[in-house]
Amino acid sequence: MLAFSSCWNNHRHSDGEKMIEEIVDLGFPHIELSHGMTVAKLPGIRKAFQRGIFTCSGVHNYFPAPVEVMIDAPDAYEFTSHRAFDRHRAMDLTLRTLDIAAEFGASYLVLHMGSVPMNPRKWSQHLTTLLTESGSHSQDFIKTKIAFVKKREKISPLYYNRAIEALTTIARQAALSGVKLAIESRSHFEDMPTEREMLALQDHFSDNPFVGYWHDFGHVQLKHNLGLLDHMEWLKSMATHLIGGHVHDVHWPALDHRVPFSGMIDYAPLLEFFPSDFPLVWELSSSREAAEIRSAFVRWCREFPDRA
Repeated sequence: MLAFSSCWNNHRHSDGEKMIEEIVDLGFPHIELSHGMTVAKLPGIRKAFQRGIFTCSGVHNYFPAPVEVMIDAPDAYEFTSHRAFDRHRAMDLTLRTLDIAAEFGASYLVLHMGSVPMNPRKWSQHLTTLLTESGSHSQDFIKTKIAFVKKREKISPLYYNRAIEALTTIARQAALSGVKLAIESRSHFEDMPTEREMLALQDHFSDNPFVGYWHDFGHVQLKHNLGLLDHMEWLKSMATHLIGGHVHDVHWPALDHRVPFSGMIDYAPLLEFFPSDFPLVWELSSSREAAEIRSAFVRWCREFPDRA
């Protein structure tokens, strides 16, 4: 099932109904309600839903956004935070989002699980700069990547355990709501979980049908570009845990949320791991033009008719 994320045009609208109508006019009747949404847009979204002009494929935490956060910041509160208030606020917002997901008939809720306290500017972004300037075989790049992985692994257990504890609580409510928890692959190695941690997390919840894996094509490609994983092999290892994925493209080495077919991702072999009824959600930057999206949509339907 092909769907489209409201992150693309959320910022341009004060009326939720008009926001939904613009996406439907692109040719996408299935919509993922994304983070960064003000509560003021909810009445209009509900009106569009009651009119039957769209179906809600899923919801991305937090929805709506916390009223005290003035920007689109899905990681404003983290389950892994040292601050108890932040952890509690993250939990309260997530449980409220689950209720809204159930209201709209969503099949899944995309979750970020937090991070470890390592500044991305010093690590992920610096590593990307080294890749651009000196290549992946340079001594500086290799030394920095090894130091990065070692430090991340050393400090991770506390934050991983906090994520597991939070997810255990959320999963109980998810079972009552009938909404699956889709744990998203993240773009930075500082984020929770890493690939090793994702495998452990999925194993921890292997008997729980309401916890699974959400594959973000662009995020995983960024890590592939840094030599932290192999995109194809990683997806293959997670195939049995898949719930769905965010589709966008990447311009080398680290510009993501581009329109499909405009960058470096070869979708055909990757899509083989997704059953045709699994949600594939185009999650595009707000800077992308409608004409470019429409053109890519036509090509997608031609090349992948069973995924349209």
